[in-house]
Amino acid sequence: MSRRDFSIGKASAIAISCGVIEDVLPALSATPRQPILTDGPTEVAQVSSSPTADIRPREADALVLGAGIAGLAAARTLVDQSLSVILLEARDRIGGRLWTDTLLGLPLDLGASWIHGIKRNLITKLADQFGVETVATDYDNCIVYNFDGRKISDKEYIAAESLFESIYALHEQEEIDMSLQQAFDRVLKNRTLSDDQLHKLQFVIEGEYALELGADPDHLSLWEWDQDGEFSGLDVVFPKGYNQITDGLANGLDTRLATKVELISYGANGVAVETSSGSFVADKAIVTFPLGVLKQAAVKFDPPLPAWKQSAIDRLDMGVLNKVYLKFPNVFWDETFEEISYMGERTGEWCDWLNFMPYINEPVLMAFHGGTKGFTIEELSDAEIIAGAMKILRVIYGDGIPEPDGFLITRWGKDPLAFGSYSYIPPFASGDDYDALFKPVEMFYILPGRPQAAISRYRAWSIFIRCRGGGGDRVSGGE
Repeated sequence: MSRRDFSIGKASAIAISCGVIEDVLPALSATPRQPILTDGPTEVAQVSSSPTADIRPREADALVLGAGIAGLAAARTLVDQSLSVILLEARDRIGGRLWTDTLLGLPLDLGASWIHGIKRNLITKLADQFGVETVATDYDNCIVYNFDGRKISDKEYIAAESLFESIYALHEQEEIDMSLQQAFDRVLKNRTLSDDQLHKLQFVIEGEYALELGADPDHLSLWEWDQDGEFSGLDVVFPKGYNQITDGLANGLDTRLATKVELISYGANGVAVETSSGSFVADKAIVTFPLGVLKQAAVKFDPPLPAWKQSAIDRLDMGVLNKVYLKFPNVFWDETFEEISYMGERTGEWCDWLNFMPYINEPVLMAFHGGTKGFTIEELSDAEIIAGAMKILRVIYGDGIPEPDGFLITRWGKDPLAFGSYSYIPPFASGDDYDALFKPVEMFYILPGRPQAAISRYRAWSIFIRCRGGGGDRVSGGE
């Protein structure tokens, strides 16, 4: 099964012992099944002989590790089935890469912002259930400026998009996998383009990849990059913040904040989790760590993950999408346009802005930086970042615009509990690597979550550890 076929939302990326959940919020089947063994790799982890995983009294039926939306939904599902659950979270807040900040006096989402496609989407159902207001966004309601502040005409922009589409169609003829950039270069060497055409083409490519996937074309697999399924319907944002969804899921859960997981030991009769706040033991555990945390081996497993699973983690990679919010004393831009784009001399720098007036009626602009530019901006000081933003805004709107009253800046790549925003498929990796994470290994499953298809560009991962020899219900999640 490819990732393209498995298009689910972050809230439905859940595994429970002793199986994997098939429909996230519906009731669990009361009839246990044996775990599904695939025809994939047969290497299995050896059972730990650690007595701590075997004899210590259980604090709960299950532990859920990580209180991002995947972990919250997992815990909510189990609790609703009358199971006792302890939810462990290293941060001093819930939500993970879904984070609504109110430092500027209004709710602004530093992580996920959208429901991408509201039809048949579980996040939409949660928003309805919790009475959360949403506002539709329109990406076509956009104005584009050139590097000198001149407006780009619709005709110019359509020509750039058409050029990109023609190159993209030709690069798909390649017979071996390579990076997207290599494929583009092969096509472009046979084309004669002006500097202006190349400049506009690079702008379109930046928007298609770095700002959508968190990775530049030279990091993306030609064959496998576009594995995400999509939901139909409008894309919407939350004027009062995405935390309304996480708060709704967390209501009534036994959540332990500031509890960092350090070691997960699984034995014949259960799971022991060592944390910064002591040990926890249960029959079952659900682990919802981002791929970046798995790649850094920030949490140890005893026994270690088998080689074929670890290889899948190693082949996949983590991208970044960072945000810079600027709150101004007044509006100086045309507030009728939702998106403001800038074709700067250096591709990817301050090229994509969102106007928040239509959503929250506040003088707020937010800029995206993705891929290499997203990682690069993390190395700058706050003052350097704000100066860079204002320099571009003054190119567009003149020297008379005011300084911002406040700002918010994300650095997801440096976040030790994320190490990025969401995963992507590099050259020579594939959707099969995601599938490998689903395959049971005696004691556990690894299950990738699917937030990009559901709410924004942020992926969660679930590692499922189950008691040996147990059956279980299989619940995955579809939207």
